[in-house]
Amino acid sequence: MLNVRFGCSGCAFRTAAMKHCFYNETVGFFYNNSRKELTTYWRTKDVLVVALGLTVSVIVLLTNLLVITAIVINRRFHYPIYYLLGNLAAADLFAGIAYMFLMFHTGPRTAELSLKTWFIRQSLLDTSLTASVVNLLAIAVERHQTVFTMQLHSKMSNQRVMILIFCIWVTALLLGLIPSYGWHCLCALEKCSSMAPLYSRSYLTFWAISNLVIFLIMVVVYTHIFIYVKRKMTRMSKHTSFHPRYKETMISLVKTVTIILSAFVICWTPGQVVLLLDGLGCKSCNVLAVEKYVLLLAEINSLINAIVYSYRDNEMRSTFRRILCFICYRNSRYTPTVVKLNTADRRTLSQNGHFTVDSSI
Repeated sequence: MLNVRFGCSGCAFRTAAMKHCFYNETVGFFYNNSRKELTTYWRTKDVLVVALGLTVSVIVLLTNLLVITAIVINRRFHYPIYYLLGNLAAADLFAGIAYMFLMFHTGPRTAELSLKTWFIRQSLLDTSLTASVVNLLAIAVERHQTVFTMQLHSKMSNQRVMILIFCIWVTALLLGLIPSYGWHCLCALEKCSSMAPLYSRSYLTFWAISNLVIFLIMVVVYTHIFIYVKRKMTRMSKHTSFHPRYKETMISLVKTVTIILSAFVICWTPGQVVLLLDGLGCKSCNVLAVEKYVLLLAEINSLINAIVYSYRDNEMRSTFRRILCFICYRNSRYTPTVVKLNTADRRTLSQNGHFTVDSSI
């Protein structure tokens, strides 16, 4: 009888615990709990946000697809830095898809989502954006290594690059899927966030702090590169043998580092600060008023990445022209001209049998 009583007591405890979980509730229930507005009709603001979001998503998809295609078809890009750039483009491509999925499941459609679909929507965004950020950190470290060792390419083997890329995606998937597998607020409504009503505020705090730490590391790395290049230019300019081409390369590198840091800080910092404020439960902070805009700003960085890391490379631009000419003017008379230009570029870009990468990357 004692065992039966204990067994029943255990059942009662589990039943009581189950009552505090809301797995069968609707998305609207959690939005009401977090006091986040959930509309049932399309407002002008919603239409404008979706239209702008879809436009940005399409541009992000096309530009990053172009980068990936260029890296695949041009053997001159089969080096560690370009594999990382290709992976960054893949992460940004994924971010474009995730943001497009969000645009098709936002506004009045949010109320129609099941809890599972809502978690999928958010996990796609979290995974893609995390992959992009971690990949940017990997590129920063690789650039730091090559600049300070005066190497054209990193000595990292292809196998190590593939392992690094694999680790980037594993990290992104873990951070993106954690809320779906337990780090949510379905059983603790008082811990629900305002921006993501099914997410726990502690998760938002963790995600924001993790990204801000990565940002800080990147700022330190690129600042170190910037200072090193400036000092190198100052020392070299004192020598009469200072080659104008080297000075031009250094200036280009300084410009690229400045653009990278500026774009990164402008696009990412506002969103992370807003997430952190929401995670910390700031009652006086109207985070919902800027939620959509900071997310769109972070998505725009996926477009800027393609421009900064790829379009400033002469060989990459040449490959883009070949791809676009093949698609649009396959039978036109301009195609042979492009081939001739590429041949000329190959002669000028090769020294001692080694390919010289545009150091503006």
